[in-house]
Amino acid sequence: MRDATETHGSDCGFPSEETQSEPVFFSNPFDDDKLREECGVFGVIGTADASSFVALGLHALQHRGQEAGGIVTHAPGIGFNSDRRFGYIRDNFTSQDVIKRLPGPLAIGHVRYSTAGSKGNTQIRDVQPFFGEFSMGGAAIAHNGNITNAEELRRELIERGSIFQSSSDSECIIHLMARSLQKDIPERMKDALRRVEGAFSVVAMTRTKLIGVRDPLGVRPLVLGRLGEGWVLSSETCALDIIGAEFIREIEPGEMVVISEKDGVQSYFPFNRVPGRFCIFEHVYFSRPDSILGGRSVYETRRQIGVELAREAPVEADLVCPVPDSGTPAAVGFSAESGIPFALGITRNQYMGRTFIEPTEQIRNMGVRLKLNVNRALVRGKRIILVDDSVVRGTTSRKIKEMILDAGAAEVHFRIASPPTAWPCFYGVDTPDRDKLLAARMSEDEMCDYLGVDSLKFISLDGLYRAVGESQGRDPAAPRYCDACFSGEYPVKPVDMINRGFELKAAE
Repeated sequence: MRDATETHGSDCGFPSEETQSEPVFFSNPFDDDKLREECGVFGVIGTADASSFVALGLHALQHRGQEAGGIVTHAPGIGFNSDRRFGYIRDNFTSQDVIKRLPGPLAIGHVRYSTAGSKGNTQIRDVQPFFGEFSMGGAAIAHNGNITNAEELRRELIERGSIFQSSSDSECIIHLMARSLQKDIPERMKDALRRVEGAFSVVAMTRTKLIGVRDPLGVRPLVLGRLGEGWVLSSETCALDIIGAEFIREIEPGEMVVISEKDGVQSYFPFNRVPGRFCIFEHVYFSRPDSILGGRSVYETRRQIGVELAREAPVEADLVCPVPDSGTPAAVGFSAESGIPFALGITRNQYMGRTFIEPTEQIRNMGVRLKLNVNRALVRGKRIILVDDSVVRGTTSRKIKEMILDAGAAEVHFRIASPPTAWPCFYGVDTPDRDKLLAARMSEDEMCDYLGVDSLKFISLDGLYRAVGESQGRDPAAPRYCDACFSGEYPVKPVDMINRGFELKAAE
């Protein structure tokens, strides 16, 4: 496989893959109080210049990972080509020179936020898609999720002679495929993924096929679209919209689709069928509000969360203000249900994004003010309800409260559009250690005192389930969603973490 970055260098000043060892941009120091998005995957088959469509699709999925991105393509008579770079898609994959070096009617791509492996100290070899050359031809894979038995698998594979090139859990899939005795790549992938535990939505490609797979629980999203005579796989429907593709359906939990220009879409179910457990936090925060999940508008679900929150935790106040931008739909719903006027009491600096200058101590002390600013004329003398999507460490919430009070607000009430986040996620979300999670150490009343607000209320787990369409709330005997970050009930045991000493929630 020819690597475009290694051969031609980068148009954006990054070194080649041979020398580039770590990102040359600086992370925003004020986003450490949010759960980090996982990753985004995208693939196209059956259209000229597939890499152009993949670049556009990845741009639409940029919210799922801003650390790095990569694209692999295949063209008949030329073979595989790849380009992997740090930073935003818009800064790396919009040049015609780059796209020309990624020719062909078949391409896959990945945007990354590291949840396993190097986690914040990414090297270029950790950036996906990963590529492997097999006796029947090459294959590339892009993985969204987290393999919970990756350390165990890695140790076994190394003992049997595998040589790993990255620190990513996803590379285990390539090595398991290499050791399979099956005669074609889709069958080898089935073999490999049967050994994998945890969460995975995989988009892969051979010389002639585009492949999509979801784990048996369907924890992470994956959808199928139609683009003219071609086909598209994507983490979210919003990425189909940007290229004008038609949304066909979601890939089902435990399903593998193998797509070729000759045979179209072929569907298989290589795993034992079990009830799905889709990540409920996709509805709360991760997915874009203009996407569709489970046949429901993400925006409408978040608005309904606000409605449920207003019913569960009413409070007398003058204004309902969202914490931009993820709290906005829930604030709209809270306002509509409560009858309290909605107002944009906080403005986000849209040009800060996820990168910034190297933070000095003085800049760090400025904190959230670099990203958010209070509308003083609006909030002065008012009783304010602030609606946010979650509280993780609580540091940002405290700073926002201080800003509102400094601007002259009479009262500050927090309403949170998710239950307390008390447990870490091991399925593809970068959560802090449990002792760093505020809700793991404090009761709701203690958190209210710690944040220094007049009141603090979270939506209940039943209320969240009602908002996503479960009218009876959560069925504790058979929950429909993965809600481990709230409940501590993990649908797949995190083997690697248990081996390191992590204690699961005791059965009640």
